[in-house]
Amino acid sequence: MERKRIFRSIKARADAERTMTERVADWMTASFGSMTFLILNAVVFVVWILVNVIDIAGIPQFDPYPFNFLTMAVSLEAIFLSVFVLISQNRNSKVDDLRSETHLQLNLISEREITKILKLMEVIVEKEGIDLSKDLELQRMLKPLTEGQVEKKLGKEISI
Repeated sequence: MERKRIFRSIKARADAERTMTERVADWMTASFGSMTFLILNAVVFVVWILVNVIDIAGIPQFDPYPFNFLTMAVSLEAIFLSVFVLISQNRNSKVDDLRSETHLQLNLISEREITKILKLMEVIVEKEGIDLSKDLELQRMLKPLTEGQVEKKLGKEISI
């Protein structure tokens, strides 16, 4: 539960620090990524095409087939929507990177704490006269893991 609070606070802080452009991009991405927007676009396109193909009394044809103006409008809409989505994705990527870094830091702290607990347990067990020298896995676990070791191991896994 505490970890969720940390992650929520990171997201809340990132949301609060958004620039106006990022706020607009997030709003547009949320709004235009909806079924309502899809239906609205479909209705506008159908009406546009019908108005320009069928003679309707009182409504002049303003973009006859092959609908060059409609093609340009749809292309511009696609460009702007793509840019807004990319802005939102970039910001979300930064938040995810921050979460990953926080998670790594928490894991390193936990690693140090667990190693310390194991060392304390080793002292207690040895005072009781129990020999742990043959437990190779425990001996490996008693050696503290450094950030450098983690980075090195991750580096090897990534390069595979």
